[in-house]
Amino acid sequence: MSHAYEERATMIAAGELQSFVPFGREHCKNHPNALNLQLRQLQPASELWSSDGAAGLVGSLQEVTLQEREKERWQLRKGTTTDDVQYEEELYVAGNMVIWSRGSKNQASYVYKAFTVDSPVQQALWCSFTVPQSKKDVKEVVEQTVCIVQSTCVNVHSMSGKDFISPLPFQVSTLWSTKFGLLLERKNITVDGHMSPSREPLPILFSMLHPLDEIAPVVCKSTGLFEARLQYVSDSALRVLFTCLEPSIIITYDTQQCTHTVWALRKVTPEEQSTVLKCPDLPGPFHTPNAAPSFLSTHLRNVTRLDSPASPLHCHALHNQSRIPASPGLHSRVHSPSISNMAALSRAHSPGIAVPSFSGAQRFNISCHTPSPRGHSILGSPNSTLNETALLPEMEPILPDLCIEQLWTETSAISRDKGCQASKVFITSDLCENRYLCFLIESHQQLRCVKFLESNETSQLIFASVTIITAKDAAPLEDIHTMLVLEANGSLVLYTGVTRVSKVFVPGLLSPTFGVQNHQLSTPLENVSTPARATVQHISRLEEVGMPSPVLEVRTLMQHHESSWLEDSSFQQAVPHIHMLKDPVSNRVTLELSTGSMLRITIPEVATSELVKRCLQAIRFILPKDTAMKVLVKWYNSYNAPGGPSTHLEWNLFVTCLMTMMGYNTERLTWTRNLHFDVPLSPVIAPKKARPADTGSDDDWGYLRCSDYHWQVFMRPSMAVQGLETVLPPGGVEIHESALKLESSALLFSHIPVLFYVLHLLYEDLKLDELQRSGARALVGLLQQLAKDLRLDDYIDLYWRDYPSFIKTLKEACVIDQAQMELMAWPVFLNEEAPCVFGWLSRCLRGQDVAPFPYLPSICERTKLLVLSYALYVVGDEDAISTNMSKYLSRLSAGQKKNITDPFLRRQSSVKAAPSSGCLAEKLMVWLTSAGFTLKDLESVPFGVALPIRDAIYQCREHPCSDWSEEVCALIGRQDLTKQAHKMTNCKSTVGLNVVLEPPVTSEADDEEDGMTDLHPEVTGLIWSQDLRVQEVRRLLQSSRPVRVNVPHLPEVSDHEYIEEKENKLLQLCQRTMSLPVGRGLFTLFSYHPVPTEPLPVPKLNLTGRAPPRNTTVDLNSGNIDVPPNMTSWPSFHNGVAAGLKIAPASQVESAWIAYNKPKSADLANEYAGFLMALGLNGHLTKLATLNIHDYLTKSHEMTSIGLLLGVSAAKLGTMDMSITRLLSIHIPALLPPTSTELDVPHSVQVAAVVGIGLVYQSTGHRHNAEVLLAEIGRPPGPELEYCTDRESYSLAAGLALGMVCLGHGSNLVGMTDLNVPEQLYQYMVGGQHRTHAGTNREKHKSPSYQIKEGDTINVDVTCPGATLALAMIYLKTNNRSVADWLKAPDTMFLLDFIKPEFLLLRTLARCLIMWDEIFPNAEWVTSNVPQIIQENIGNQEQATVSEDLNMETLVQAHDYIIAGGCLAVGFRFAGSANSDAFDCLYKFARNFMQCLTTSTATVTGQYNLQTCLSMVLLAVSMVMAGSGNLKVLQLCRFLHKRTIGEMNYGFHMAHHMALGLLFLGGGRYTLSTSNSAIAALLCALYPHFPAHSTDNRYHLQALRHLAVLAAEPRLLVPVDVDTLKPCYALLDVTYNETQWYEETTVELMAPTMLPELHLLKQIKVKGPRYWELNIEISKGTQHLQSILSRDGVLYVKLRAGQLPYKDDPHGWKSLLAPNPNNRNPELRTFKPEAISTFTSDASLVSFAKYFCRASENMKHKQDTVALLSAILYECVTQENPEMLPTHMSIDQAVRTLERGDLCETFSLWQMKLVLELCESRVLQQRLRNAHQQGRGLLLSSEFLPVMKSSADRALDQWLCDNIHVLRAYLRAQPMNNNTDGNMLACFLVYHSIPSLKNMVTSDLEGCSCFPELLLKSSQLGVPVRALLRLSPLLLQNHESGGQQCFC
Repeated sequence: MSHAYEERATMIAAGELQSFVPFGREHCKNHPNALNLQLRQLQPASELWSSDGAAGLVGSLQEVTLQEREKERWQLRKGTTTDDVQYEEELYVAGNMVIWSRGSKNQASYVYKAFTVDSPVQQALWCSFTVPQSKKDVKEVVEQTVCIVQSTCVNVHSMSGKDFISPLPFQVSTLWSTKFGLLLERKNITVDGHMSPSREPLPILFSMLHPLDEIAPVVCKSTGLFEARLQYVSDSALRVLFTCLEPSIIITYDTQQCTHTVWALRKVTPEEQSTVLKCPDLPGPFHTPNAAPSFLSTHLRNVTRLDSPASPLHCHALHNQSRIPASPGLHSRVHSPSISNMAALSRAHSPGIAVPSFSGAQRFNISCHTPSPRGHSILGSPNSTLNETALLPEMEPILPDLCIEQLWTETSAISRDKGCQASKVFITSDLCENRYLCFLIESHQQLRCVKFLESNETSQLIFASVTIITAKDAAPLEDIHTMLVLEANGSLVLYTGVTRVSKVFVPGLLSPTFGVQNHQLSTPLENVSTPARATVQHISRLEEVGMPSPVLEVRTLMQHHESSWLEDSSFQQAVPHIHMLKDPVSNRVTLELSTGSMLRITIPEVATSELVKRCLQAIRFILPKDTAMKVLVKWYNSYNAPGGPSTHLEWNLFVTCLMTMMGYNTERLTWTRNLHFDVPLSPVIAPKKARPADTGSDDDWGYLRCSDYHWQVFMRPSMAVQGLETVLPPGGVEIHESALKLESSALLFSHIPVLFYVLHLLYEDLKLDELQRSGARALVGLLQQLAKDLRLDDYIDLYWRDYPSFIKTLKEACVIDQAQMELMAWPVFLNEEAPCVFGWLSRCLRGQDVAPFPYLPSICERTKLLVLSYALYVVGDEDAISTNMSKYLSRLSAGQKKNITDPFLRRQSSVKAAPSSGCLAEKLMVWLTSAGFTLKDLESVPFGVALPIRDAIYQCREHPCSDWSEEVCALIGRQDLTKQAHKMTNCKSTVGLNVVLEPPVTSEADDEEDGMTDLHPEVTGLIWSQDLRVQEVRRLLQSSRPVRVNVPHLPEVSDHEYIEEKENKLLQLCQRTMSLPVGRGLFTLFSYHPVPTEPLPVPKLNLTGRAPPRNTTVDLNSGNIDVPPNMTSWPSFHNGVAAGLKIAPASQVESAWIAYNKPKSADLANEYAGFLMALGLNGHLTKLATLNIHDYLTKSHEMTSIGLLLGVSAAKLGTMDMSITRLLSIHIPALLPPTSTELDVPHSVQVAAVVGIGLVYQSTGHRHNAEVLLAEIGRPPGPELEYCTDRESYSLAAGLALGMVCLGHGSNLVGMTDLNVPEQLYQYMVGGQHRTHAGTNREKHKSPSYQIKEGDTINVDVTCPGATLALAMIYLKTNNRSVADWLKAPDTMFLLDFIKPEFLLLRTLARCLIMWDEIFPNAEWVTSNVPQIIQENIGNQEQATVSEDLNMETLVQAHDYIIAGGCLAVGFRFAGSANSDAFDCLYKFARNFMQCLTTSTATVTGQYNLQTCLSMVLLAVSMVMAGSGNLKVLQLCRFLHKRTIGEMNYGFHMAHHMALGLLFLGGGRYTLSTSNSAIAALLCALYPHFPAHSTDNRYHLQALRHLAVLAAEPRLLVPVDVDTLKPCYALLDVTYNETQWYEETTVELMAPTMLPELHLLKQIKVKGPRYWELNIEISKGTQHLQSILSRDGVLYVKLRAGQLPYKDDPHGWKSLLAPNPNNRNPELRTFKPEAISTFTSDASLVSFAKYFCRASENMKHKQDTVALLSAILYECVTQENPEMLPTHMSIDQAVRTLERGDLCETFSLWQMKLVLELCESRVLQQRLRNAHQQGRGLLLSSEFLPVMKSSADRALDQWLCDNIHVLRAYLRAQPMNNNTDGNMLACFLVYHSIPSLKNMVTSDLEGCSCFPELLLKSSQLGVPVRALLRLSPLLLQNHESGGQQCFC
């Protein structure tokens, strides 16, 4: 075949010529690196002074010797961005630099990354590493990297910003990038040949799967004669030439056998790994001696880095690599060259090379330890040490990762010269998708192409024939499936696979401008900086679509040197010729000329227009491969001939080309003769005529006349025009039919029917895409011609019905006689009726049986999608998209047999129970999404076809599932759900509201940072819209401004005393200021996302005051009064915690940022300690590096240690983390071994560490820790009083910790029965004898204290609180009555005297927490906790009959504390629930206590006790109302905030402000949980003994107050409008699960609102009518809702069209639908389109109203049109489907054109018909009735459709009355006259579904005698009754007397 082509010297022109200079070279010149210095040194000294800047450099560059120039190399590859923009990437290497740059057609090159390394770069390459994921279902992450090879290491830089340095254990000759990672080829170092022959050769091929992995040897599996052998690749004669990622293969060359081999590269199987390790001997062609397997591993282990010689080796890029012929093998195989042991040893001592110290260093050291019979080393004793270490047992061998398996080897028949190593290897594919592996053997000027294919069963490759092409060089062009070959005579030839396509003409290469004299390229080729800039574009030739011409000539050259086209031999010597081809990327390639300059050219594409591409695809699919190849090659040549057509004529050229190949004489056919294109089809290249000027020419006018637009404007039915040419041929010239014959010897003649069929299917597919309709029109001309000639009347009829006015004009037919017909291959499928996709869909809608519709896989995807959608949704077959696909689609394959489908089976399977429409719609949506169908695609589906899909969308939109994927939600048009789904899947966007809401800008510039600016005003403004309570809270909690000290100056007070008085007053106020941060931390909880580049702003703790009226400053440091020492240390700790708690858990916080916040000054260390604790509480401290933790702890700063230990423990809550346990144990003497050194750990740090143990082991029931903590509760003060200070807080901490470890375990404490935990705790609580301690710490407890006399009894004052709370936590919520009874308050005066009233509070609380389910939120229950004796005697205090024995004070105090305990229990039970009963009850008690404070009883109980009780009740109320910001509680807190006199100390202030913080927890976004863990945290935080002053830690460590944060959980749901992204109000229905206390109930809440605890809920629903409904089912699982809440609670909602948000329209009176609840009332006309903007924010609807619903000046039927459009708009808005507006408009337009009678294509009528059929479809009507009783109809539910239908009917009936003879003539198959109105006839036939003529004739309708018979016969044809009524007069008239016409 190639010879035939050779003769017809075809030639194509290359385009976009430009000079090529690697971009990196330019960049390097400006880089101040070593390269420039080298260049400088090369300059002669005389020039040095002049060489400033670039000029000098250029000069010096020219002096660089050739050897220097060798050092630069580069490689190019194709890259694509995320949005599929393609660009070229270049990796340029010179000296120590690597430059990675990118550039594309429309963007100049730019540096993407530049790297400079320490030593010369040997090689740089791109490589992708896969990072395996731990989870099974997660996809592997692929790291794209660039690897830079130096002599000793590889630097790997990944695109994601990671850098690795992998040391190389040996010298590497080349690295190769593979599918799995890097392949390293070891450099072969030959040494003297007298080595012992038994030496084992070393592996030469290694792999590295990831820069952090070890380098492992590669094993190979070669196929032997009898069995497959497995061994390491150790043959030193092997050279790797090429690696490929897909398929994963490598190609090697054997320098001794002189053959090339192809290997498959794959991962090693586990069996192979074990074989390699176990096998006692490795026999094989590599002559490996029998040796124990450990040798190889020893060898591998012991190769040190030391065998890399000092001189670096430069390995060149692939094309340079083998320019030096491979050195012939010096040694025979046995003497495998490698390094001797001595050499390795001696080099180890050579100076200057440092031995790496890490363990892997010995891995690759070569020890030659061959066992001799006596077991001695060959080398004798001096080195025996080396060998012993080599065989140490812990040296386990390196497991191989990759295996290469031999696939194909060259046969020895091909000559075996020494120099036939391939210099270039690549894989190419031809146009028919065959793949070839090509290698270029330069010495022989041969290109060997091996065809290979992938076998079906396995992933094996099968190699077929070898073809040899003579070539000097070659390069593949992937994108266009061809390769460019440089022939020996210097001409360029294009091949596809091994088929020669044509020569390539490079404009200007033979012209004198490229002469040797001046190789600086003049002409427009010098724009190097924009490599993609096309030199010249012909603006006059751009097509409508704006596609540039595929071949852009260099025009200047063309015009001047036309003569140079002749290949003149005298020219040949002077002109630079092409030397080699380089850097092919997609369809561009660089030519290197003999002068050394380089040109980059583009080889044109196969086709640019979408239509031609798809036709070629279809042709290639159906034809035999060789025929297809010929067609494609022929088309390619005619399309790309030099000066080929500009794009808009591409189709015309294609038609002509195709028809010529089918045997038509296109010059004789009128319509093809008039197709315009520039190129004559004769292959001889005529000299090109000079182009006309750019200003335009007659051709442009001609082009306009040929355009589609022209056709549409002039194709009025009245004008019978001719094709595309508007001039009729003169009447006289009649072309004789006889002349029009087909050439039966043409290439495609026999394939005409098949080609016709596939092109017809393509035509049907194009009809389903609005954007491709013009393509369908173009195609129909060709199809119509073929159908006529093949005499396929069915098809002709179909085309005529589609395009009546166009087809009518095409009259000519070519005669194909019978003999010729028999030469054609007629496929089976052509004889059936013509497939029409609209007809098929229409039959579906009418509920008739449908035959499978034929489709071409991967070409007619749109057909497949829509046919199956109809099958699923309209036919209702759920399996249509899975198992029943073949029922609806018949897949066409080349040379196909007829599909035999049994009609009986088909009928059977179609009788199925009809599934509910909801699930069908959902299935359809999910399936369409999985097929990649989007809303954008739906817009291009014709409106009638799309209607069922839109209906399904509408159904799903009403009732969506909350767990659908993002894409499905986008398809159904629920942007709210899409955004929600997007947020859930993209964890990075967890920053939540901050993305949406900017924090407010503070008003005053001098406003000091008070640490509360980051709350979200949009949300708080919606929650508390009526008042300014948030500002009030900010005012109460701010501690950064001076406080106002108002002391009246009495006349008798001296100035000095007055100053002291002011300062004392300030000291009092400061007690309050210092306690504020604890509350502020809770108020601003998790509200801020820090900026990683700035330190966290910490508000100052301001302890100064201002005294009015002069505003003078009052300061405590003046020395006038005594200030307690260290007063501010704990407050500043709390201040740090408050600042740190602002950081949201979702923020990005790194270890470096935490360290970066460390303050410079020592006085802020306490603040930093608090900051560390806060980071632990919000989970960020886990990111702090262990090293930093160690640093902080070694400073032994007490506060830092406390903050750090508590923080780390809170961050590792309940994980039993070992490293943290060790950290804590060091600080707890009891957890250290008895013999350990006593460490001096500050007491409060011990307390923190003990609580830390509780946190880390929470709820684990860990036996050892429980035992130690139990003992620690009663820890004695110690002989030396080492434990005597603040013993209470330590004992309490131990109790709390024990409670946490066994939290809620109750009686099932597994394995702790022998510890008797409850009894021991009871004893600690009530007192008694000490038990003897078992366990490790016996020694410590032996000796009694020397100063505190406690004796053998337990000191209850110390141990009681801890033990009580421990019992409460262990039996939490267990309702264990026996333990609860231990905790009852005593009911005799005698016993009451023995117990502190405070402890009664704890006991009551503990008892209620155990009896959790019995807590009721009413006052009766609270008072029921008070014992009888107290209740009886409290009431009658006033009477004198009080018995002597009773101590009234004790009773009253006990009563108050027990009541406070009961209240606190209610607070815990209903924490965060905002339960109104609980609130009323607690609020009442709080008011009672407030009154008591001001009455006489205060004296009996004592101010302090009353104040404590009040604080506890206040905390209980704010726990219940946490996060709700209740106003009454706020008033209580504010009242107590103002009291600073009397007993009000630091602790009480702390309690009140904690209550305030809890009330507004997290700015109203958080509330408290009642989980076990939360209750434990709250017990620690709200322990009812508050510090007396700011340094008091005696009873309870202050830092623990912040643990309340662990009980906070986000439960605020904030609806955010998806369009405006602003929070808004929305109504929710919240349904509670049924419980023992109440039924299942639903409450209506207005969001943003706090949700109840999630486990109580069943579902949450966003209610209409304002917003689209949305259900969140919680019964299925709470993860979805939890993830919403944790991401700032943002729930996206979508406003319905025509509705206004609640903020703008609280009562719903302004809404569009409000005035008339009945949509169908006569006031419809009163809807003013101007009003639309108030009802919908949709821009498209607003502009529609603006432009279409107002009458313009010259509009016909002004009133009606405006009324109609307004009605349509109104309906679309009210019916919630604005996207139906275009459908309404299209229907209206279709009917109008029909009425005017000027439809020249019936497309819109088809759509109209489909719409009507859908609305009348019984299936859907029935389904809708079942689905919604509320009578929601289809999308077009109003009077609009019936009106349109009747207009269409009227127009067609009117026509029928006037033109019945036309219809009669058609039905009798008489030819039409020229003047008949074919258009309306076609409309009539389409609209009434009248079957094609052939079918009507066969079923003999005309023979019927009466209407019933006609009905019977036509029902088989599927003619609707409606149509029959109109046809019956014609069909029955033969049998009626006198032929009267009558309409039934």
